[in-house]
Amino acid sequence: MDLLGGVEASALAAYLRASRWTYPLVNAAHLVGVALLVGAIAPLDLRLMGFWPREPVERLAAVLRPVAAAGAALAAVTGLLLFTVHAREYAGTGLFRAKMALIALGLANALVFAGPTVTGGSPARRRLAGAASLALWVAVLVCGRMLGYL
Repeated sequence: MDLLGGVEASALAAYLRASRWTYPLVNAAHLVGVALLVGAIAPLDLRLMGFWPREPVERLAAVLRPVAAAGAALAAVTGLLLFTVHAREYAGTGLFRAKMALIALGLANALVFAGPTVTGGSPARRRLAGAASLALWVAVLVCGRMLGYL
């Protein structure tokens, strides 16, 4: 916890706590990043699950993957900034640890299944990959939202 205390005592965390506008703007940017990430992932997951069968998966993936990646990058950077302000409190909660684990599982699912699923794979594998991804990212959203009420 000493490391987390140091994070909270950093000049950056102090600035975010003291600023009237910066912390809320970083929080808003985090929401935009999450919206881009999940907003791009959800239609691709639904397509993998069998929705819009006439729409080629590869075409959707070509458009949506860069949007999801940009959203993930924005959410990660802003999430780290938000974490600095309450590092000990967040790290001490099971909900935050669950959120981090779910993010890791969502990213692992994308890395393991996205390539083979998009370029081929059985329909059952596509449905499983899409359903798992959608469930994981919705769970991340729920955990993240609930953290604001601790």
